[in-house]
Amino acid sequence: MPAPLTTDAKVVVGAFLASGAVHLVKPDVFEPLMPAWVPAHRKVIVWSGVAELLCAAGLVLPRSRRAAGLASAALLVGVFPGNVHMAVDALRGDNRPLQAASLARLPLQLPLIRGALRAGRG
Repeated sequence: MPAPLTTDAKVVVGAFLASGAVHLVKPDVFEPLMPAWVPAHRKVIVWSGVAELLCAAGLVLPRSRRAAGLASAALLVGVFPGNVHMAVDALRGDNRPLQAASLARLPLQLPLIRGALRAGRG
């Protein structure tokens, strides 16, 4: 019998399900996060949402958990520049709640990556 998902892995699954759905339903929400050097913003946003949903499903399924844990950690590392870009842009503006949220989001990536890796180790 496979080990159940840890709490932090469940948080990763929940975050990926929510974020992945928003990527597909309202991709324009993520346009401001995209650094200029990333090509085809809309396609990258949609495909990253698909990747989040696939990673979430993979984490839930015991047979794919190891690969999904590694893929989830890689995805989180890959989108980190977008999170930094959002925080830098927010700091240039006057929207204090956006500034706080975008700055708070940066250190939250570390426990999400750790949770993904722990899930992958089984």
